[in-house]
Amino acid sequence: MPRQHGPRRARIAFSDAAAKQVEAITSEADIHALDRALVVVSVDPEAGEPIPGGPAGRGLREYTDTVERVRLLYWTSALGTIVVVAYIEV
Repeated sequence: MPRQHGPRRARIAFSDAAAKQVEAITSEADIHALDRALVVVSVDPEAGEPIPGGPAGRGLREYTDTVERVRLLYWTSALGTIVVVAYIEV
């Protein structure tokens, strides 16, 4: 019987600013909350809302998880296989 796989995930990359924000997170709860939000946008890169008036061609999006209190600003590659996280709030 063939093994069923879940949906293909996009690869997550961080801008320099977002990478510094990740390095500054020390709380285990905040790391867990961020991980959950990153999984959401990697499984569905269009989960966030487009940012009105954002730069043309970049498709800047905002994903907010009100339960975990996480906010991500990100854009995706043309094929949606890479999600570049530009800003993080935890």
